Amino acid sequence: MKRTQRVALALILLSIGISVLWGSFQAHSSFSGMTDFKAVYYGARCLIQHGDPYQADQFMRVYLESEWETQFEHVMSGPLHDAISLCVNLPTTLFLVAPFALLPWGPACWLWTALVAAGLTLAAFLMWKLAASHSSGVSLFLVCILLANCFIIFAYGNAAGLVVSLCVVAVWCFLQERFVPAGILCLAVSLAIKPHDAGLVWLYFLLAGGTYRKRALQTLAVTIVLGLPALLWVSSVAPHWMPELQSNILATSARGALNDPGPASIDFLGPDPIVDLQSVISVLRDDPHIYNPAGYLLSGVLLLAWSLATLRSRVSPANTWLALAAIATLTMLVTYHREHDAKLLLLTVPACAMLWAEGGPMGWFALLANSAGILITGDIPSMLLLLFTRNLPLSTAGLFGKIETILLVRPASLILLAMSIFYLWAYVRRAFPNQLPGSPV
Repeated sequence: MKRTQRVALALILLSIGISVLWGSFQAHSSFSGMTDFKAVYYGARCLIQHGDPYQADQFMRVYLESEWETQFEHVMSGPLHDAISLCVNLPTTLFLVAPFALLPWGPACWLWTALVAAGLTLAAFLMWKLAASHSSGVSLFLVCILLANCFIIFAYGNAAGLVVSLCVVAVWCFLQERFVPAGILCLAVSLAIKPHDAGLVWLYFLLAGGTYRKRALQTLAVTIVLGLPALLWVSSVAPHWMPELQSNILATSARGALNDPGPASIDFLGPDPIVDLQSVISVLRDDPHIYNPAGYLLSGVLLLAWSLATLRSRVSPANTWLALAAIATLTMLVTYHREHDAKLLLLTVPACAMLWAEGGPMGWFALLANSAGILITGDIPSMLLLLFTRNLPLSTAGLFGKIETILLVRPASLILLAMSIFYLWAYVRRAFPNQLPGSPV
């Protein structure tokens, strides 16, 4: 390895090490630690023991067999009850986590943490390596800031860390035409675990045509191969899993519940806030009949423009990176996502470095937008903002109070929206240079 690569790898390892150590300390020093991993681990273990994980009583039976009895009161009386006992994970997720569920909790927990850390390290290094040809310093700065702010992923054990890593690695494999079978498998597993994280990235390859469409269809075939045994297994053990899963999702998303995007949520001022558009619009009007259609309409317009641009433009490295940057940020806005999902912003680093290397106002805006997006969705700035706003007399009664609440409590959504619009504009401007004034040739 060249000296520059060794230095970059050392800084990347240092950055991810900060998150792993801090997150692991939190995970093992409080009962709320590894909450998200507990949900999939004990859900898969419930299936292995021929129980229905989508029924809270059967899930809790398996959970309490493995946990200390003194923790029962905390689970049943605290807000973590829904997060743990109401299984909202897909059958494919439980199927893929089943090998971990065969292990005792301790080894499974440490193995999961090591796998996520290795995946994020590899994904970050690959993105830096691609972007380094444009600007090594800018790309390394962005990658290291993102990795040093991932401790919530390790504190809660959320699968987003693995899903984002696999998705980013797959993108590298497809674009570089190296280790393509591994890339197909990575993207397929990513889709099987969290399709709302990797789905729109997969859509880019489908719409781009040519070899990329072939890779997308191959990925879809592998995803189906992974999904069939999962569906057969879960259906044989829990034949009513589909309505039960839907009921659990509705329960956790109901007004005041953990995943309610509105200000009535018990987690509205939590350390890992929701970042979709509904979480902003709900502050203005806390009515799902208003904020859901409005959020889908706005993000749908952006997605339609992006899709048409992808279908009509020619494939080139510059177009591809701008398209991926736009869709990575837009992914966070369309449906339910939290800040831990925003680590998908790794896909915006090459586009930012490319625009920065070209210079001019576009380069400066790309750097400022990316820095703001990565920082505001980062765990340390998010925690500092939470400490600052927790004791403020925030109110959503008047227009000024609504605007203040959005700016102080949900700034990440606004910045992600600005990033989406900027990268979409840059994508269209470059893809159709003869149709927009001032476009580069």
